[in-house]
Amino acid sequence: MPMVVGVVAGVAVAAIAVLIGLFKLMWRVAEPNEALIISGSNHKTEGLEAGMGFRIVTGRGTLVLPGVQAVRKLSLDLNETELHVDCVTHQGIPLKVRGVVIFKVGDDFVSIANAGRRFLDQQKLMSERVHNVFAGHLRSIVGGLTVEDMIRDREKLTGQTRAACGTEMEKLGLIVDSLQIHEIEDPTGYIQNLAMPHAAAVQRDARIAQAEANRLATEAEQKSYARMAEATRDSEILQAGYQAERDKAGAKARQAGPLADAAARQEVVVQETRIAELEAHRREQQLQADVRKPADAKAYEKRTLAEAERDARISGAEAKAKETELAAAAEATRVKTAAMAEAEATKARGTAMAASTRATGEAEAASAQAKGLAEAEAARAKGLAEAEAIKARAAALAENQEAVVAQQLAENWPEIVRAGASAFGNADNMVILNGADGMADMFAKALTMGGTGLGLARQLLASMNQNGQPVNGSSLNGVASPPSQKVPVQE
Repeated sequence: MPMVVGVVAGVAVAAIAVLIGLFKLMWRVAEPNEALIISGSNHKTEGLEAGMGFRIVTGRGTLVLPGVQAVRKLSLDLNETELHVDCVTHQGIPLKVRGVVIFKVGDDFVSIANAGRRFLDQQKLMSERVHNVFAGHLRSIVGGLTVEDMIRDREKLTGQTRAACGTEMEKLGLIVDSLQIHEIEDPTGYIQNLAMPHAAAVQRDARIAQAEANRLATEAEQKSYARMAEATRDSEILQAGYQAERDKAGAKARQAGPLADAAARQEVVVQETRIAELEAHRREQQLQADVRKPADAKAYEKRTLAEAERDARISGAEAKAKETELAAAAEATRVKTAAMAEAEATKARGTAMAASTRATGEAEAASAQAKGLAEAEAARAKGLAEAEAIKARAAALAENQEAVVAQQLAENWPEIVRAGASAFGNADNMVILNGADGMADMFAKALTMGGTGLGLARQLLASMNQNGQPVNGSSLNGVASPPSQKVPVQE
């Protein structure tokens, strides 16, 4: 009997062990990051249409009949695929977009079913499929954007790409956890050229800021140096004051002993003090005599010389102005005198011509009347007419000698000027100094030769006798030529 009990117990234990082994063989548990897809029997899963022929288990265990049902695992882990897409923008500029897509199989049964039917045996190709989907949509979206839009609003590019790929990713049973555009490469240099104006502006602002900072630093350094110099000056002044006080205190201390020891020498000290005061006064007077008064004298000398130079310049300017005024007045007087002389000469010529005409008429009348008279009477009449003409000329000379002389000079003026200019005939080259003033002086000397003739004519008129006859054989019908004057010529 005990043996039967032992056998029964052994059989029971063996049966339990077999049951446990069969249970372990049939029981499958889904990990948190995976889904079990059990096929081989008709099952209906919530959210899935009937007749799918498989069951999905996530996060729990289930029994699987070996040989009747097949169980396979679908990973729910995150997957990553890098995007390297060559795109062309709306402007026709080629770009290279670099990014990353992080995706996984959806947690719902529909997504797991879609992913299981597409990637259950090709889970390693999942990243490549996702890359192809995103690359196509990314090219399409970039083709409708400009480079500026992509740079300024990269989030817009990311959002449009995720929205465009959402439907296809849902069909694949995948969801996108993250889409990041890391880099936009520009092989043509368009982005770099686009940034140049801003970079130049930033560089300009940086240089301006640096220059302003340098200026402020320089001003701060200068102010610091000035404060240091001021502090040094104040310190030296204070030190000098302290030294003076120490010297004064030392002097008092040195004087206290003798004062305490010998009160009788008080008068001596008083006298010494007076001597010191006199010595200081003497030094002050010596300083006044040696420094201040010579400095005052030197300043007075400079001031006096400056005032004298100023007065000399003023006097020179006034003298030059007066000289110019006198020259202008003399020139005006000369012109006026020449005009009056010309008028008087014209008047005298008219009077002489009238008298001559009258005398000629009278002579012709007398000749016609006494034609038959003797030649002596005609000669007498002619002599009377000549005497009358000489008398009229003498009367004209006595009345206005200046007019007659001016008339003679006016009639012979070309010959006078020609004779004066002959002094320059033998000069090949002439250098005139002092510019326009030198030229004016030369012509004035040439013209004054004619004036010399006027002076000679006046002398001749003054030396004429009472009978109106010329002296020393001079003729009244002509004017003696002036003596030739030599004009200095520098060859």
